[in-house]
Amino acid sequence: MSSIKETAAFNSILASTGLAIGKFAAAMSTGSLAMLSDALHALLDVGATILTYFAVRIGAKPADANHPYGHGKVEAVAALIETGLLFVVAVYVAVEAISRMRSGAPEIPHSMLAYAVLGISIVVDIVRSRSLMRIAKETKSQALEADAMHFSSDLVSSTLVLIGLVVSAYGFHQGDLLAAMGVSIFIAIAGWRLGKRTIDTLMDAVPHGLSQRVEQIAADVPGVARVDGVRVRAVGPEIFGDINIGVARTLPHDRVSAIKDSVVAKLQAEYPGSSVVVTTAPLALDDETVLERVLHVAAMMRRPVHHITIQRLDERLSVSLDLEVDARLTLSVGHAIATELERAIVAELGDGVEVEVHLEPLEVRALEGSDVQPAEVTRIADALRIIASSGNAIGHIHDVRVRWTEAGLVVNYHCYADSDRSVQDVHDHVDAFERAVRQGLPEIGRVVGHAEPKPPDLA
Repeated sequence: MSSIKETAAFNSILASTGLAIGKFAAAMSTGSLAMLSDALHALLDVGATILTYFAVRIGAKPADANHPYGHGKVEAVAALIETGLLFVVAVYVAVEAISRMRSGAPEIPHSMLAYAVLGISIVVDIVRSRSLMRIAKETKSQALEADAMHFSSDLVSSTLVLIGLVVSAYGFHQGDLLAAMGVSIFIAIAGWRLGKRTIDTLMDAVPHGLSQRVEQIAADVPGVARVDGVRVRAVGPEIFGDINIGVARTLPHDRVSAIKDSVVAKLQAEYPGSSVVVTTAPLALDDETVLERVLHVAAMMRRPVHHITIQRLDERLSVSLDLEVDARLTLSVGHAIATELERAIVAELGDGVEVEVHLEPLEVRALEGSDVQPAEVTRIADALRIIASSGNAIGHIHDVRVRWTEAGLVVNYHCYADSDRSVQDVHDHVDAFERAVRQGLPEIGRVVGHAEPKPPDLA
């Protein structure tokens, strides 16, 4: 994209130089102030396009330690300088036109050179202004946009000069000076419009509607509860921004990270090249359940809990749960951990909440294990199938694995149960089955069962 911009800027230099030479030659041959003003305008265009060329090259440099937002604003600086040059020409031409009006308008002769130069200039201005404006919009280059405006102003001013020369040559000698005044006014208006946009860019004024659109895009991403703040700035063709979003505090960290990535991806899809930093704030949503709030407290304290039971007793709330702690801890240390969790839950749910914590040992170290002999696996698998066949709701024991550990044999198995049974019902039957297994096979230290829905074709 930068090569396209550089090529466009270089072509503008060639076009501006050729037109400036032709217009100065015509101005010298006719003595026309309007022609001279147009020539001066063209000369400034040469300087402006050279400035644009270097601004585009510098602006394409990537960000570095001293310019973390890149070098895009150099284009705005170049556009501001071009604006100043426009005002200088406008003032000079206006002052000179007023001076000549007071002293008497000179006679302007017919000049085929002037007519030819102006005709060529109008054609070149039309082609170049449209081409530059198209490239400026595609690349979001302010410097090229300023260049396009210069050629557009040249088009109007050349037309005014041509009209002034024609009417002056046919006897209305004030026509040339009036054309010069028209050129001056038009240049000043173009400079004002360009200068306003350039200053807005340098002052980090937000393009109209950009903040609202960015906020809407972020708010539409699933998981974003609200958008707390949006700050955006345009630096050359790129957009930089900071967005603060609120997410449910009960979400896991990987989900929050995925939401942030989605916001960035959505924005970059609509604004290619944008660089947005998304920060999140946890929110307590109104639809949080008591269970979610308890789990959130435990997660924040990094305490593994399970089997949470919540009871509503008239106006009171009772919460009981199992808390897993390091099995090697003393009871006093484990009780202190439980008390800390109980207090945190009360602080979350409010005074008057009854909280009971049951301590369970957690094996925090990995057990060294090894597979037992196939014959032993077969023996235990057969025993499991016999126990399961005695009226239990689970059956079809398969995928049995047996490992020896210092804590005894660890048996993992899969089984089938009716798919329409509740999770609680299946869990109770699995527990009962595993108790029967440990009673019949005391050498087994741990049994872990994985229940699956029974396939329809399995009797």
